[in-house]
Amino acid sequence: MAAALNNPKGILLMGIAMAFFGAADTVAKFFSDLYPTLQVVGMRQMGLVTGVIVYALVTRKLSLRTDQVGLQLLRGVFATSSAFLFVLGLSFIPLADATAIAFVAPLFVTVMGYFILGEPVGLRRWTAVVIGFMGTLIIIRPGFSSFEFGHVFIVCAASLFAARQIISRFLSSTDNTMTTVAYTAITSAGILLAIMPFVWQPIQSLEHLGLFILFAMTAGAGEILVIKALEIAHAVVVAPLQYTILIWVTMYGFLFLGVFPDGLTFLGAFVIMASGGYTLLREHQVKKAAQRRS
Repeated sequence: MAAALNNPKGILLMGIAMAFFGAADTVAKFFSDLYPTLQVVGMRQMGLVTGVIVYALVTRKLSLRTDQVGLQLLRGVFATSSAFLFVLGLSFIPLADATAIAFVAPLFVTVMGYFILGEPVGLRRWTAVVIGFMGTLIIIRPGFSSFEFGHVFIVCAASLFAARQIISRFLSSTDNTMTTVAYTAITSAGILLAIMPFVWQPIQSLEHLGLFILFAMTAGAGEILVIKALEIAHAVVVAPLQYTILIWVTMYGFLFLGVFPDGLTFLGAFVIMASGGYTLLREHQVKKAAQRRS
């Protein structure tokens, strides 16, 4: 098993995935004021569906067999709701702010893991959680003129993303990763296709059509690369690479949207990333200690 691990390749794939996700989020920000949120989310999720289909055709390993259909569908609902709230939040606040706030998701996972799964969380991890949420407040600045309802939408999106991760932990003992991703794609597509006729607006130009295609392709490619990275490398090694998405959205936002985050956004993002990175590392250390004892 150990011989199959390839951490350098996993780091590369995760880094590329974040570049793709950054591009997808930048396009979502561009479209957030031009098209209905559900239409934008629907196009994004079509990228996930396409990615799953390509994976199945190339590897011929995809199975939809599961004994946890209810949990699989619930995960899909959470994933769809999280994507919707994130894109909705982009209608109100800058992309870099939204991305930085979304980094609290691993901290939500720690809290939910304690209360829902009964996972042990020591004083140091609780401290990291508190510090991480302080970083979020630095970005949101509640009570000041910069506060927007979009901040609330992004925090809610992060909490639903964390809930999705908690369900993944339940499912990991019975279903493989691609089965779970496939059910999420199918559920999302089903929900959004049912709603789409009521919100769809004609695409305004060939340029927008090309951007929608790019949007779906980068989102789908990012999902597949993350899965592959986690398959071939240690999660504790590649997971921190998710924070590099802030670099990409900052660069894309400046180049294509003419927006650059302020100093407090960078400070808050640093606080959140430091606490989230410590939480990931500490969780890995606790798991290794438990394995040695067993």
